[in-house]
Amino acid sequence: MWFKANKVWMAVDSQGKPDIKDGKVLIKYQLKQDYEYWVNQNNVSPIDSPPPKTKIHQKRKTGKKKSAKGKASDEATPWDQAAYEDKVCIFTDGASSGNPGPSGIGVLLRYGGHEKEISQFIGNATNNIAELKAIQAGLSAMKNTDIPVRLFTDSKYAYGLLVLGWKPRKNQEIVDSIKKAITKFKDLKIIKVKGHSGHGGNEKADFLATSAVKKAQSE
Repeated sequence: MWFKANKVWMAVDSQGKPDIKDGKVLIKYQLKQDYEYWVNQNNVSPIDSPPPKTKIHQKRKTGKKKSAKGKASDEATPWDQAAYEDKVCIFTDGASSGNPGPSGIGVLLRYGGHEKEISQFIGNATNNIAELKAIQAGLSAMKNTDIPVRLFTDSKYAYGLLVLGWKPRKNQEIVDSIKKAITKFKDLKIIKVKGHSGHGGNEKADFLATSAVKKAQSE
């Protein structure tokens, strides 16, 4: 089904009809993901119909700062397929089991109809390090730095360091490496999204990160 321009799975009953409770249906972005959502049934539509268009929120007028020569900034917009058709969208997330503990990174790169996934175990680390390494991996996967890029993260820590000008007390080396990589792009913006809030790209990145940890722990 479609849900806010994202492809999702919807739970149905034994007769193949939507499982509706209080006007809401159960959806998942990935069948194996741990998180599930009850959403208004009117916001879900058949996959064989055109994807719904979502409204783009206006940019926030406060709290907008620049770093890394003004290449990274807050756009503060929700996902909207039409708004990013000519841009590479990089969704990143990090996962740590223990914090510090076994950690993984998840990255989804999307450009037009093309997608690339990165799911990698990075050993023992903190969640903050995993979030930064996911961003680093996403930027490193870009071979053409002339194409406009929008990088989405749900990490307040990473966003603060890379966009809001926070001074790192730890992880200085990786922060400097990311800022250096940012300067290579002609048009790159880092966008903060709310985690586990139904943002399809972010949910996929989370799934890739947690899957890397689970796979390493099962081996």
